[in-house]
Amino acid sequence: MLGAIAGDIIGSVYEARPVKSKDFPLFPRGCTFTDDTVLTVAVADAILNNSGYTDKFHEYFERYPYAGFGGSFMHWAMKRLREPYYSFGNGSAMRVSPVGFAFDELERVLAEAEKSAAVTHNHPEGTKGAQATASAVFLAKTGAGKKEIRDFVAGSFGYRLEEPLEDIRKTYRFDVTCQGSVPQSVIAFLEGKNWEDAVRNAVSLGGDADTMAAIAGAIAEAYYGMPENIAQKALSFLDDALIQVVDGFAQRFMVPYKKFHYYPGNKES
Repeated sequence: MLGAIAGDIIGSVYEARPVKSKDFPLFPRGCTFTDDTVLTVAVADAILNNSGYTDKFHEYFERYPYAGFGGSFMHWAMKRLREPYYSFGNGSAMRVSPVGFAFDELERVLAEAEKSAAVTHNHPEGTKGAQATASAVFLAKTGAGKKEIRDFVAGSFGYRLEEPLEDIRKTYRFDVTCQGSVPQSVIAFLEGKNWEDAVRNAVSLGGDADTMAAIAGAIAEAYYGMPENIAQKALSFLDDALIQVVDGFAQRFMVPYKKFHYYPGNKES
């Protein structure tokens, strides 16, 4: 989960100022957490406290109304609506990583990912984006290799994951749909040499940088773990309420994997 948060913060300034290179400052002036972080923590909070996703999303929107939410989500949250709006935007994928970490069976991960998406993103592509991301996190967490992750995501969701990033980068443009950003984010992870390289890959495509870096960063965290310096820097952007949820979630759901992760109080990383 912290991998998604750090990716969001790093990518936050490059959404408006896209780059087509991996050579950029990781935490430049002006970077901050956005709605990607807020809703990721909301999903973690809902799982941690066995609460409904709709109520948690409403609650977190009220607490962080200026985090950069999309227009459809803002309308839904401001009106406290309880019906989904058939979105296939990548919001369902950027917030779902806690699902991949919290559950220990792939079938449960897929079902819970759909549940977390369906309160807003009940379009089939919205569901696919959430399930693809959560399953990649789960497989990486449980020791799957990159070929196994690639084959499962491509075979289960119909995403094309063969095109090299070098070729994608030449023509890729800003795209907030699941089908237009989740596959590319997964490829960014697959081609990454470590956590930081995966996030640099995602940002370098010049698209929806914070969300794509959050998706790639979440999968890379499950696969590689979090570099301590990057984790500490990301945590420094969060308020105490967000940190409390992050820490509580890690202590409850990530203990079996704690040697691969850095979180507050984890001295084994």
